[in-house]
This record gives sequence, structure tokens and C-alpha cells, in this order.
Amino acid sequence: MAQLGKTNTLRIRRKTDFGLYLADDDGNEILLPNRYVTADMHTGDDIDVFVYKDSEDRIVATTETPKAQVGEFALLKVVATNSAGAFLDWGLPKDLLVPFREQKTDMVVGRSYIVYVYVDYNSDRIVASAKINKFLDNCPVKYHQGDPVDIMIAQRTDIGYKVIIDNLFSGIIYHNEIFRAVNIGDRLEAFIKTIREDGKIDVTLADRADRRTPELADKILMYLMSHGRRMTLTDKSSPEAIKSAFECSKKDFKKAIGYLYKKKIIALNPGEILML
Repeated sequence: MAQLGKTNTLRIRRKTDFGLYLADDDGNEILLPNRYVTADMHTGDDIDVFVYKDSEDRIVATTETPKAQVGEFALLKVVATNSAGAFLDWGLPKDLLVPFREQKTDMVVGRSYIVYVYVDYNSDRIVASAKINKFLDNCPVKYHQGDPVDIMIAQRTDIGYKVIIDNLFSGIIYHNEIFRAVNIGDRLEAFIKTIREDGKIDVTLADRADRRTPELADKILMYLMSHGRRMTLTDKSSPEAIKSAFECSKKDFKKAIGYLYKKKIIALNPGEILML
């Protein structure tokens, strides 16, 4: 059976004057309206479509990709409000409703909010909630230190940023671990740093040192080659100058410089580094 609010692979069963009827594995038919039909679609083909409800509450398919699917979090902008709640632009013709009961504060047109997309099984409609915490940390943590994860930047705090990990868990990344500009709603690759005794998760944007040092060393070599095989940034330079040039900590920079020096690729002179 096709999943509402998800991308499904469906088979083209028949063509009509107003679109193609697609069939799921159970034989249920879903209309793909003519505006999404292309010349290369033929009866019997399998195609990937997103399944949702249109403005008349009919289940339909689209080849457009929404900004979030059911089970995902996204930063979405409010485009309208009425007595039912707030409506968000999620990239489809029918806007996404956030009922009043699912708003932490009254949503304002023009502002963007992190929301979770889900199916309200009482109404059988796709809706969103700004009360994101109730959709997080609801299953056991099975990560290990160094595991790669996908994160979304959710909220700035005094110590760093709250993040959403793999659409399942909440976590934190500390300010002193961030060496690039980040914004609310950004999706990034990160790595598990620590799982604390209380189950809270710390993440880092830096990969494990055994992979990070050679990658940073390559970046330094590229910098040297584009600057006449010489640079005045050294292990004596300020953390701010190093961060600006290489988006890394001074500690990681020194490790990469040591790595290159041991391989006899660079020479360290007072106030400068030379590529051999």
C-alpha cells in the first residue's frame, strides 16, 4: 500500500484525459495529474512519486519533491494563518497545516520554524508540529563514538547549538567545535563525539583524527601551492587566523603541520612554512 506523505515507487496502470492512474502493490490506484505527466512515461513503467492529499482532500501523486516528508524535520516559512492554524510552504501546491494545538507560540506569517511532519491519524491528513521535542529521543540510542550522522541545526544556545540527529534524537554541538558559519535549518554531516550517562548526545563536525589530519594536510598543501609554496601562517599564528584560513582549530592545524613535516613535505622556518 502506498505510504501517505512519502515518496513511493508506483506502476503506471492506465492513461486518462486528466492524468495517469498509478497502482501500488495492493492494486490501489492513485492519480498523477496531467501537469506532472511527461512524454517518457508509459503504461507499465515504474516511477517515483510523492503521495499526499490535494486541496479537495483527494489522495494524489506528484513528481515534485517537498521540502520534508512524513517522519522528517524541516525549517519552513509561514505563508498564511486562519482559524485552523498556520500554513507552511513545503514546496507543494497545497500548503502544510500546523494546527494551533501543535504551535509552541502563535506562528507569524513570514517567519520560519523548525517543524516535524507527520500523519494525524484522527483526520488522516499530513500536518506539522512545532512541538518537536515530543518526536525526539523515543527509541534507544545505538550509536558509537565516531559514527557518522546527519544533523539539522535547530536552536542556538549559550554553549552551542541544539541539533536533530538522523530525524530521531536531540543533541548538542559546542561553539568551540564549530569552525564554519552555520544557520538554523542547515543540514550537515557530523560525527558522534560522546554519549553521556544520561543518554544525551554530543556531536562534532570534525571526523576522527586519523582521517581528519590527512584531509587537513591536503588542504594546507593546496593553500601552499596557490600561494607560491609559502605561507606566513604557522603554529604561532592566532587561533582566529587559522580558523579563518582553514576552518579548523589551532590544535588540528598543528597536528596537520606535524604530519607534513614528518613526511618531509614542508620546511618550518621562523614566521613561515615552505613547501619543499
